[in-house]
Amino acid sequence: MAYPERYELVFEEPAPADPAGPPVPREDVERDVVTVRRTARAGAGGFPVYEDDTGIVRAEISDRGEVRMLASGGQQALSTPVTARSLGS
Repeated sequence: MAYPERYELVFEEPAPADPAGPPVPREDVERDVVTVRRTARAGAGGFPVYEDDTGIVRAEISDRGEVRMLASGGQQALSTPVTARSLGS
């Protein structure tokens, strides 16, 4: 299967009413966008691992766009992106 070369991962703070709940896109909130590129590695689910230019932000992204964030170092607090947008090849 051909996987996209790049994705944009969009992060935002959880809603104050439910800080432990899954992230849900909201209006009027500042977002962080990180572009990641496919690496030669595969994650535990067998899907490609993507990382940003620094190697700090790392994620396994499935063929359905499901994202599993991967730690790149100790003491890292991982956030789940609200959206993963394919940027194609």
